[in-house]
Amino acid sequence: MNILLTGHKGFIGNRLLQYLQEKDHTIITLDKLTGHDIMSCDFPHNIETVIHLAGLSGVRDSLDRPAEYWKTNVIGSQRIFDFYKNKRVIYASSSTAYEPWQNPYAMSKYAMEQLEHSNSLGMRFTTVYGPGAREHMLIPKILKNDIQYLNVNHIRDFIHVDDVVSAIDTVLHNDVRGVIDVGTCISNKLVDIADYFKIDYESRIADETERLDNTANTEILNSLGWYAKTNLYNYIEENKNVQ
Repeated sequence: MNILLTGHKGFIGNRLLQYLQEKDHTIITLDKLTGHDIMSCDFPHNIETVIHLAGLSGVRDSLDRPAEYWKTNVIGSQRIFDFYKNKRVIYASSSTAYEPWQNPYAMSKYAMEQLEHSNSLGMRFTTVYGPGAREHMLIPKILKNDIQYLNVNHIRDFIHVDDVVSAIDTVLHNDVRGVIDVGTCISNKLVDIADYFKIDYESRIADETERLDNTANTEILNSLGWYAKTNLYNYIEENKNVQ
């Protein structure tokens, strides 16, 4: 299959690229880090499917750079959807899109979903962890025992990046359209994780810029035979304090 993959230098994109190459797909990549910004670059023809992962992520950063998030995530994605309006586009959304009013990142992902065409599939990822995750994310900090504070009322559905990759591969081979959740369906209180691994932290009450609970509903993926395999606690146990 001839696949265009945007954002292949990112956390999920890098992992997905390795996987697809092992499956003998023909992959064409576009990434701002390699000089191919979706805001301005030419798009290749002769593509069967687009997997669109390029974009800006992160709630906190979006509060300081709302215009940049809108430009990249919405206007940049509009170029993808318009150019490949007759092709299937599988794209990365976010569980934050359920409450778009909370922050610019969530709003940009929700707006992105409104641009999709009939052949598109948006995948609302929950909280992704695993090799290559950004160092300031919670799981990398837990692995290093480097937690300063935790929001006591935050509940997160943590999904391993390899499970995300397998979910993308599942929909790649099935005709699923619209918007679906991608997660484990397991609710994890952040403080419970820290307490289990005996990590000290300062307790705080979450503000209103983030969802309190992002637990997924994966009935559609489950109906296709997909289930998340990696257990969060086992992953932390195996990788904690490993340099």
